[in-house]
Amino acid sequence: MSRPLTTPRFIRLQPQDTVVVAVDTIETGAAVAGVTARARVPRGHKMATVPMPAGAPVVKFGQIIAFATADIAPGDHVHSHNCAFQAFARDYAFASEARPEEILPVEARATFEGFRRPDGKVGTRNYVAILSSVNCSAHVARYMAEAINRSGILEEFPSVDGVVPFVHGTGCGMAASGEGFEVLKRTQWGYASNPNVAAVLLVGLGCEVFQIGRMKQEYGIAEGDHFQTMTIQDTGGTRKTIEQGVARIREMLPVAARAKRETVPASELMLALQCGGSDGYSGITANPALGAAADLLVAHGGTAILSETPEIYGAEHLLTRRAATREVGEKLVERIRWWEDYTAKAGGSMDNNPSPGNKAGGLTTILEKSLGAAAKGGTTTLRNVYEYAERVDAKGFVFMDTPGYDPVSATGQVAGGANILCFTTGRGSAYGCKPTPSIKLATNTDIYTRMIDDMDINCGDILDGVSIDDKGREIFDRVLAIASGERSKSEELGYGDNEFVPWQIGATM
Repeated sequence: MSRPLTTPRFIRLQPQDTVVVAVDTIETGAAVAGVTARARVPRGHKMATVPMPAGAPVVKFGQIIAFATADIAPGDHVHSHNCAFQAFARDYAFASEARPEEILPVEARATFEGFRRPDGKVGTRNYVAILSSVNCSAHVARYMAEAINRSGILEEFPSVDGVVPFVHGTGCGMAASGEGFEVLKRTQWGYASNPNVAAVLLVGLGCEVFQIGRMKQEYGIAEGDHFQTMTIQDTGGTRKTIEQGVARIREMLPVAARAKRETVPASELMLALQCGGSDGYSGITANPALGAAADLLVAHGGTAILSETPEIYGAEHLLTRRAATREVGEKLVERIRWWEDYTAKAGGSMDNNPSPGNKAGGLTTILEKSLGAAAKGGTTTLRNVYEYAERVDAKGFVFMDTPGYDPVSATGQVAGGANILCFTTGRGSAYGCKPTPSIKLATNTDIYTRMIDDMDINCGDILDGVSIDDKGREIFDRVLAIASGERSKSEELGYGDNEFVPWQIGATM
């Protein structure tokens, strides 16, 4: 970082970059990076330091982020008015940079206080879940949860974090086979079996495409104290179903309350990596710091899940080089090709992301956004690539194919088994998650201060000299604390009841 006393602060991320990033607003005429600003450059935005004729690549992070659409002179503000996305070939160099991790011995690993489940997995929370198989049973599921939460009975079970309805807008009007059905099936069972859930009641209407009996048969699920099902049609209507459902949940609460926190190694953590409301600082502060925390978790034997496939588009070659094998790298490229086809069929483009808010914060193209977003994944070897909501069974750094839309993406990660989540934001996000606690990382001090009730950690002080490694350690320590029961800001605000959003793929019939 360059920081002359007489000029606005700026950052040149790599020596070969053709732009610098404004830490402070650069006013017209200011001397910055050896050139004179020809226009005002807002905080988080880019200023050219070399001439770039029309068609020339714009380089940031040492990588191509855009191509000039007009001649750009040194000192120009570089943004969507003079550069744009353009596809180009990348060298995937599969597995060329894979390296063995230095995993700490068990006795040297950090610990947290978690709930050990009968299957050996460990939860960071202890919820009772009410899942709806179809939108037609959503109201009933909500009414059940409201009745329990209003009754005051939860005060008798302080180790139970709550009763939560996980309802959605699909489950019927869909094909009974194929990709869309499989995604919903994985998502439903993934939430039911997430280690943060102690007991589950699955409620259906009865005649929907997504049949509860079929799911139980395909997964070999037997009903008992921890898992029960019912349908409105078989039970005799709305009122009877609510009454019987509430009675069943009352019986589940003592079962859930048997779970007690115990000391477990950090290797039992599965950390979901998310970003939303990104800005020009995301790839400079919070995302690399979260990547450093992910590297620490991997060293302690844990798992970190990078996702949001549209938001690593253009940076996937950095991940394929870190793939453990060529086959792992090719699985990632296959998902990229699927997304190119998916967006083309809908008449869209992969550059439809970034959002207007991302652009206002300084991000110009999906290439720039992706290069910053991929930094959340740290530096360790990519061990596996999973489809949406697929059960994550590998230790280390992995990737899950999800959309970039935060609630849908995080839903897939939680279904895959994530028991803790970190979410970086520069514009300010109000996202929260149940049953998996979400920890908010602000990319800049302004948003941390302005949204202090929502933000858990300020990564903006990296711009003032705090190292990425030190901030990564701070994030890792907070992950351990919140995994042990400390409440995140989004939990204190009560977020998480409306963020269960399964990915809908395919035609609505």
